[in-house]
Amino acid sequence: MQIIPVIDLKNGIVVHAKHGNRDGYAPLKSEICKSSDVFDVTAAYLALYRFPTIYIADLNAITRQGNNADLLVEVLAAFPHITFWIDGGYPLHNDSFQTQTNFLPVLGSESFHDENISDIRKFNNNFILSLDYSVTGELGAKTLFSNQDLWPEQLIIMSLPRVGSNQGPDLERLSAYRNHYPQQKIIAAGGIRDSEDLIGLERIGIQQALVATALHNGKLYPE
Repeated sequence: MQIIPVIDLKNGIVVHAKHGNRDGYAPLKSEICKSSDVFDVTAAYLALYRFPTIYIADLNAITRQGNNADLLVEVLAAFPHITFWIDGGYPLHNDSFQTQTNFLPVLGSESFHDENISDIRKFNNNFILSLDYSVTGELGAKTLFSNQDLWPEQLIIMSLPRVGSNQGPDLERLSAYRNHYPQQKIIAAGGIRDSEDLIGLERIGIQQALVATALHNGKLYPE
């Protein structure tokens, strides 16, 4: 199991994501870091464990309320040995990302609609696709959920209502994707509470998971 720590960035600070209610996200409070500064949070993750990959969601960009692109370029430069998966919405707000060797774009279905879906081919499969779900179902371009020709190798199954919820991951949906699309690398996102949840994911064939709350509240630790 590869744990990929998550940073949710809003208005220049790291926030605690919960239930996908982005308007209500508060500054991060963590047992492993006393700051909500993105550089401090990144350093705290790396002090906890030598994670090779960190995921960052630019919530301003995703919700089309500005962006944190300049700050993210500084983060990439400050941690050149870490690969950052960055969901910066679509279209991307800063071309300088493209010159960074430690950046891989995450394209979320919620940032696309069927009229601009063909743009995804411009990335030549050099991206991670996040298939985003709300409490009512699929978010964004419906074609992305059905047209496998648009999929790269790696798929995040993002259950936003479970983020920071202490409900556990959506094993039923994740298992369905694992069984129907064995050629894809399925990445779990949302609801992971502790090591037991990680074991449950491994049992259904999931080998990667995005995690934030369980790292910050001490439920997951280096051992």
